[in-house]
This record gives sequence, C-alpha cells and structure tokens, in this order.
Amino acid sequence: MKVENAVRPGDEQLKSFFANAGTDKDGPVVMVNLLKFREHAAYPDGRDAHLSGLEAYLRYGAEVSKIVAKLGGRMIFAGSVDGLMLGEVDELWDQVALVEYPSRAAFLEMVMSPEYHAIEEHREAGLAGQLNIGTRQAKGA
Repeated sequence: MKVENAVRPGDEQLKSFFANAGTDKDGPVVMVNLLKFREHAAYPDGRDAHLSGLEAYLRYGAEVSKIVAKLGGRMIFAGSVDGLMLGEVDELWDQVALVEYPSRAAFLEMVMSPEYHAIEEHREAGLAGQLNIGTRQAKGA
C-alpha cells in the first residue's frame, strides 16, 4: 500500500471526492485528518519562522472550527499520535482529527468560502502533509 502525505489535493482527487456533493447520494461525512507538522512554520513571506508547524496550524484550527460550526458541522476529536500498535509506516503522523460535516456539499462550501481562503495560509505554513479520508457511517452500524 502506498501512503503519501500531501498539503493540497490534485484535480482528479477533488473531482472524485466531490462527485456526489449536492445529490441525493450526499449526506453526513466524517473527515479523518492524519496530520504531519513542519518543524518550523513556513509562511511564504518568511514571517513567524519562530513558530512551530503545530503553532501555525493551531491558528488555522481555531478559525476553521468556527466555519465548520456555521455550516452545521462539528469537531469530534483531536489528539496526538503516541504510538502504532498494528501495521507499519515509515513515519507516524503527529495528530489525528475527526471532523463531521452535514454533507460533502457543506465541506465543499467551506473550502470555497472567502473565510476559509483567508485562513488557509496558516494550514499550509504548519503542515508538512496530511491524509484526508472521507468516511460515512456503515450500513447497519
């Protein structure tokens, strides 16, 4: 299994992920965020280089949680990764965050909003990469 962190999705990933957004197949989605932080924040203009990647990302997190709430979503869980019990990866992620959105359409609305674009610089300054995994409740669960 290939695992590759990224900061931005490619066009094909976006198209595939949002294919059912706004249709009758859309519904609640929980995003599993596996986060890997930079050692030091990396803003394009060089500011705040004294911050850790985590500190820059926390700026983003404080604001994005407000946007998520306005869309009817919620932060379910955020925690530090402290070990791997099963499987094998070259390097563990630093944190895991679970965020519930009422639909993929709501998630798309968020990432396209001017409010989101105003804060995403903190996300990019803080992250070395991540995996974003969309999940839905299993039938019968």
